[in-house]
Amino acid sequence: MANGIPVVKGHAYGNDFLLVPESVVAGQDLVRLSQALCHRHTGIGADGLITYRFDGEAVRMRLFNADGSASEVSGNGVRCLAALVVRDNPGTATVTVDTPAGPKVLDLIGEAEDARTFRASMGVPSNMRVLTLDAAGERVQAVALSVGNPQCVVRVEHLEEARLHRLGPALEHHREFPNRTNVSLVEIESRDRIRILIWERGVGPTLSSGTGACGAAVATTAHWHGSREIEVISPGGSQRVEWREDGLYLTGWARLVLEGKWLIPA
Repeated sequence: MANGIPVVKGHAYGNDFLLVPESVVAGQDLVRLSQALCHRHTGIGADGLITYRFDGEAVRMRLFNADGSASEVSGNGVRCLAALVVRDNPGTATVTVDTPAGPKVLDLIGEAEDARTFRASMGVPSNMRVLTLDAAGERVQAVALSVGNPQCVVRVEHLEEARLHRLGPALEHHREFPNRTNVSLVEIESRDRIRILIWERGVGPTLSSGTGACGAAVATTAHWHGSREIEVISPGGSQRVEWREDGLYLTGWARLVLEGKWLIPA
């Protein structure tokens, strides 16, 4: 492809994604392509690659983590894709993104300084259970669940980057999770505010995670006396999670920061 691959880069609270039309990479090895594009030094750099195509009123996406592994959904990723759809279709107020974890409907609720804020329906949490796990020389109590993708939430008294780097990879690859898992360490400040550090499956530490925020909020509400609406603060910023009767809603912004082409060597 002599002219390269068109790419738009977006991020939500520092969790960044490369958005590429599915049609221009048809037939390519998307595992290797995502590894190359997402590499922080020899590529463009990102936490994941999203390929997309329009399908009627919806936009369909596939997500590949930086290591090339496939993921079911990303709360921040769907928001970056929705921001691109709104940019290219002025007047759009609602975007439906079809993911392997089901459709996510995003309502545009604000635009300021190139950032677009959405309230996204993220579905119903499932398969929640409390586990005692041996990992990285520790025995930890964890809440595991699915919010479209797997989450493992560990409550801590104080957040520590060093502990995240020990526990994150050990829990991601724990035998309890045959398909690996995302990991969040949670410090509870009040019933309606928590802080998290995130270790994402196939990526490592990230500044933010939409599904990680959802998983941490659900675990806090279900097991640690949290409210049904929680502010979730990560290193990249603050998102809001609501757990309603019909499922989870995630509110936050996304910003498009780059548009260009990936130049493929001969």
